[in-house]
Amino acid sequence: MARIIGGIACSHTPTIGFAFDKNKQDDPVWKPIFDGFAPVRQWVKDTQPDVLLFIYNDHVTSFFFDHYSAFALGIGDHYAVADEGGGARDLPPVAGHPGLAQHIGHSLMADEFDMSFFQDKPLDHGCFSPLSMLCPHEPAWPVSIVPLQVGVLQFPIPTARRCFRLGQALRRAIESYPEDLAVAIVATGGLSHQVHGERAGFNNTPWDEQFLALFEHDPVRLTELTQAEYATLGGLEGAEVIMWLVMRGALSASVNKIHQTYYLPSMTGIATAIYENRAAPAVAGEVERHRAHVATQLAGAQALAGTYPFSLATSQRAYRLNRFLHDMIVPALRQRFLADEEASFEAAGLIEQERDLVRRRDWRGLIHYGVIFFMLEKLGAVLGVSNLHIYAAMRGESLEQFQRTRNAPGALYSVAGREAPALDWDAGKRPETA
Repeated sequence: MARIIGGIACSHTPTIGFAFDKNKQDDPVWKPIFDGFAPVRQWVKDTQPDVLLFIYNDHVTSFFFDHYSAFALGIGDHYAVADEGGGARDLPPVAGHPGLAQHIGHSLMADEFDMSFFQDKPLDHGCFSPLSMLCPHEPAWPVSIVPLQVGVLQFPIPTARRCFRLGQALRRAIESYPEDLAVAIVATGGLSHQVHGERAGFNNTPWDEQFLALFEHDPVRLTELTQAEYATLGGLEGAEVIMWLVMRGALSASVNKIHQTYYLPSMTGIATAIYENRAAPAVAGEVERHRAHVATQLAGAQALAGTYPFSLATSQRAYRLNRFLHDMIVPALRQRFLADEEASFEAAGLIEQERDLVRRRDWRGLIHYGVIFFMLEKLGAVLGVSNLHIYAAMRGESLEQFQRTRNAPGALYSVAGREAPALDWDAGKRPETA
């Protein structure tokens, strides 16, 4: 089973990435940052975690306000460095751990945390500033990550108590994962700072020190503070320290703090700390009960003939093809597809099996491969194929056979809009269905 070996707490200010990239290790201004991270880097090297679960917030780089989630879990197989305006940092992508991430996602949803999930999004300094300090990256990172993005920039945001409880749910999720993995939880952000308005530059070192003490010995006290109280004590942006409570909730009530530093060079109180977990082995059947709890909602669905739940695993496995078909909503991309299918396949990097499924309009095969139906619906609209033709093809029936099973046998429809090609089925013709 997977086990949590400890927690790392650290700031994620871009100051850290700047100092690293500019080789400021011996500069008196920046040296304390490197000194603070050195024991953490050594701990990661000595304990060799398989996975770092990275709790961070995106700084309106990969996540914008057109869709802003409280908790977004990365389930992809790799994560690149985001360009935050001046070009991406010269760091390689870091591998994800889709298996663990998907299990965590199912577990958190079973525990009634309404998660969102992401793939194919680059990560900004919230992740890569501290990660570049934690372990070497040449020729590749020695560890994989599961990123957990917490939306702390647009109010309302999760409460401190909710973050702590999320950590408790994370512990159940990780400890019920069947693979033998060593997992370290990295909580990033803070400490005190404010970067906007006339209060920009606000810091409160005494509060930072009190927060660190409470975090170690009495974290439940911290869950009782309101966001206004966090803002008053540590600056509005400094309130992102509630993300640390996710990590603390995932650890045992009593922890061994083996390292802690604090430094305030400019705008943000920069802290590093290591907390070793003191969790006891699983008691009686708690792991088995939790696995059964996670499986409850879909228990029996796989036995329904011709039914294929679109799971996180399916989404991750068939992401490339679903992305290609989703791009049919972009006028230029669907025109390219209609003009030259093979060129569009090549541009999207589809493998031969995926290309063949689309070439043959193998609607049932596409479903079996992992394409969600609503991508087939979009492709049908582009091609002039009705939804009813697709339904019939998936059942291995002709349109006439399928229509005889409907209450309105003459009904045909699709999601096609004003730019759709001529719909042959409107004129009584029958487009290809399989």
